[in-house]
Amino acid sequence: MTNIEFFTINEHSKVSDALLKIDENANGFVFVVDKKMRVLGIATDGDIRRKLLKGIKLDDAILLCSNREYVKANTDTPRESLLKQLDHKIKVIPILDDQNRLVSFITKDHLPEVDEKKIYARAKSPVRISFGGGGSDTSNYFSEHNGAVINATISLYSHSTLKIREDKRILIRSLDLNDSIEFADLGELLKYQGKFALIQSVIKAVKPSFGFELFIHSDFPMNSGLGGSAVVTSSILGCFNQFRHDKWGKYDISEIAFQAERLHLGVAGGWQDQYSTVFGGLNFMEFNSNQNIINPIRINKELLLELEESLVLCYTGTTHDSGNIHDDQKKQTTDSDVKSRIQSNVALTFDMRNHLLRGRLRDFGNCLHKAWEFKRSFSSKISNPWLDQIYSGAIQNGAIGGKLLGAGGGGYFLFYVPPFERHKLMKWIKSEGLHYTPFIFEEDGLQSWTVREEVK
Repeated sequence: MTNIEFFTINEHSKVSDALLKIDENANGFVFVVDKKMRVLGIATDGDIRRKLLKGIKLDDAILLCSNREYVKANTDTPRESLLKQLDHKIKVIPILDDQNRLVSFITKDHLPEVDEKKIYARAKSPVRISFGGGGSDTSNYFSEHNGAVINATISLYSHSTLKIREDKRILIRSLDLNDSIEFADLGELLKYQGKFALIQSVIKAVKPSFGFELFIHSDFPMNSGLGGSAVVTSSILGCFNQFRHDKWGKYDISEIAFQAERLHLGVAGGWQDQYSTVFGGLNFMEFNSNQNIINPIRINKELLLELEESLVLCYTGTTHDSGNIHDDQKKQTTDSDVKSRIQSNVALTFDMRNHLLRGRLRDFGNCLHKAWEFKRSFSSKISNPWLDQIYSGAIQNGAIGGKLLGAGGGGYFLFYVPPFERHKLMKWIKSEGLHYTPFIFEEDGLQSWTVREEVK
């Protein structure tokens, strides 16, 4: 802003001196102040002209020509209020401190700047439930045979919050791990070995040039078969993406998430988890050696609601090591019989897609049963007697199909149950000490945004 001395004049100065200053600042006014710079009034060229016509002399004190009933504001006055005053024909508004001293002023040509405040980024990414095609989304399989899966995202999320620091330090806090870590800089973080390895692998893929604080928490237990590692990775990437000028697209984020978990961290597995959480919704995904294609399945709202009400998500209370199971499954896919069953599972996935598109939900539920029979045959680590007992009990109590989600070995069962059998299944789940997890379908995938950081 222009030097404020060009806009102030002492209360005892002459009218002629004020006119010279007004001519000098070329804004048509001066603030009349005392020796402590307290504003006593405002004199405009129009005010002076009117007073001269009424007999005031050029040698008289300028205070005689000033308007002492002026509109004023302070540094906390909202910009909106200032704009409304200017729009109400107010020519100038002095900004005063608590001693009535001039700090600055506002005119239509000298509006308050909107300061660029500190911001932080937030993101949430949903988990997926998989219906069929598992095992065919691995590079090991679709490098020779086309793969296909069908899945949907639901209302359980991983949440991340990220703010940039002014130094190079890195602080990471995870409610999921119930722990936090701190590093002097990126180089120190990349040398870390410990339980934050997944998060470390994401940071390694991003390579941020700034220090930051990262907070993470999820709505679901770890290693539960919902694609949670990809979901956590996606939410972190969503935050970092908010600070990029050249934003990553959905395919970009999915591929970076795959890179972090599968290549940097070295956890075996497929591709569907990364795509499902980033894209969101109900999708039919096709995989081959050339490219991966995400095809949204569009069905009417009533059918989607009915499917939602026909599915029961049941937590077994146990977790699994998906990497070990995928490693074993990878070895098994070298067997021609296992490859044949995976191919049959892919064909079944096409049937499931068609049943959904044609509204044949009971047929879709029956396919879930077939999908589970295929899945549990891929590796001896996928199921066990206790999990088989749970599945058998659910079928005996109203479910017509279902499958264990994720790699297997524990986590969540998903059951399809006809409408008038749902209560029977729910009571049985409770009687067995299992846990029912309510959900709704989530049409959006990864969502991220920035927020102004409020000053305490």
